[in-house]
Amino acid sequence: MTKEKNKLDPDFIRQLAQLVETHDLTEIEIEEDDLRIRVAREIVVQQAALNAQPVAMAAPAAAPTPSAPVAIADSSDSNLANAVRSPMVGTAYLAPEPGAAPFVSVGDQVKVGDTLMIVEAMKTMNQIPSTKSGKITAILIEDAQPVEFDEPLVIIE
Repeated sequence: MTKEKNKLDPDFIRQLAQLVETHDLTEIEIEEDDLRIRVAREIVVQQAALNAQPVAMAAPAAAPTPSAPVAIADSSDSNLANAVRSPMVGTAYLAPEPGAAPFVSVGDQVKVGDTLMIVEAMKTMNQIPSTKSGKITAILIEDAQPVEFDEPLVIIE
């Protein structure tokens, strides 16, 4: 009995909560005999923070972006038919790590399966492969830009 009372001690529960926070966990559960303690945290994503991020990132990256809006404006529906689309919601990265060369650039020749970029979703980096062989004619997103499911990312002719 003494052992179980110690587990219900508020200090023990605070220690569990601190473990969750320190190790960036969403929950921790301990079960012993007929006693079970579960400490969980709710992760809240604020819409204002999500909207502020692209605006803040668009200003420093202004130099390479003028070609992207032009590519979108000049792209006919037939060109968008040649677009590689995002398979998920997440953040798109054009390079394997900050400061590294991008996976592809406009004018590059690619083959089926070549990595075009990475989309991070739920802290998992997902490589986006080329679905066809050809020449990259437009990159429709900026580095570290949030993307939606089925959003056109790259046009390959």
